[in-house]
Amino acid sequence: MTVTIGRRELLAALGGAVARPLAARAEQSAMPVIGFIRNTTRDDSADLLKAMHQGLRQTGYVEGRNVAVEYRFADNQLDRLPTMAADLVRRQVAVIVTGGDASSFAAKAATTTIPVIFSTGFDPIKIGLVTSLSRPGGNVTGVSFFSTLGTAAKRLGLLDQLMPKDAIIAYLRNPNSPRGEPELGEVEHAAHSLGRQILILSAGSERELEPALASLAQHRPVALLVSGDSLFTGLRTRLVVLTTHQAVPTMHYLREFTATGGLMSYGASVTDAYLQAGIYAGEILKGAKPADLPIVLPTKYEFVINLKTANALGIPPKLLALADEVIE
Repeated sequence: MTVTIGRRELLAALGGAVARPLAARAEQSAMPVIGFIRNTTRDDSADLLKAMHQGLRQTGYVEGRNVAVEYRFADNQLDRLPTMAADLVRRQVAVIVTGGDASSFAAKAATTTIPVIFSTGFDPIKIGLVTSLSRPGGNVTGVSFFSTLGTAAKRLGLLDQLMPKDAIIAYLRNPNSPRGEPELGEVEHAAHSLGRQILILSAGSERELEPALASLAQHRPVALLVSGDSLFTGLRTRLVVLTTHQAVPTMHYLREFTATGGLMSYGASVTDAYLQAGIYAGEILKGAKPADLPIVLPTKYEFVINLKTANALGIPPKLLALADEVIE
């Protein structure tokens, strides 16, 4: 049986076939777009991105279904961040989520209108991201996984329990960080209170890290305290390799270092921070104003030890008993 289709019916059928993919593309282009920018590599950010997407899902957003995400990773080259932030602004994303202080400042400098949600390991007032925790104002809000100064002193105190009282403890800092001077002052004050001599090491970029740590062999400190800085977060694998090679017991500020093989860490959960950043991004897409969203502060801190590294360094069992978590 032969069915004859008239010209009008044929055009209508073709029009419907063309309209469907066009409608799908139009629907996709109408999705709100989140810009994500971080100073590290994409691989280093995998767990944090997973947490951010979990937060988005809690507010009803799923990437590719009803929201799109534009990713930018500086691969630890911090001078690339301003250009990346400017590109996200040029693309008119609906909101920018940042990871680390450097990317947060880059995004803040790039726009005064697009909402910016930061994740920082420091007091956001002291470093100049916002002027109030409860009412941040402007277009910037976010999460701090170190709510106040005090965690560096706590980490030094834990090292103090482990090491001989007359031995030197080294402190690695980023001299270019806005948090550098306040935390250095905290560490020096805590060291004085403990009667402990501190050796200051400085690394402001990836190329400066190895020379700074090479000086450990010359000065022979008994342990190393690492400053809470996003530069070192991005370089954590290299940092752990270098300190492990020199058999220097090292105290870090995030669990991620300990999971990589570092000896121990004390601090809040950075994955929880990115989960909250995802929730805030979803709330802003629904109409919330960043000026009205208070800065989220951590409520729980954890002392984590890597058992394999502890055994290799001969760390006494009494320290393991103090840990909230032992990674085996």
